[in-house]
Amino acid sequence: MFSDMPTLNHQEPQEAAERIHQLMADGMSSWEAIALVAKEIRAKHAVKKQTDNDLK
Repeated sequence: MFSDMPTLNHQEPQEAAERIHQLMADGMSSWEAIALVAKEIRAKHAVKKQTDNDLK
């Protein structure tokens, strides 16, 4: 189910939780906020992975 979810470092889960809470405070539903943050994390890690591969 979560095979496409990258491994997070120590600080990233806290940052994700804070972002989700902020989105919910701004009126977004919890499932939309979680989905958006997960999408952002995947995109961030995809860019990092591509950058790392380009440096090899």
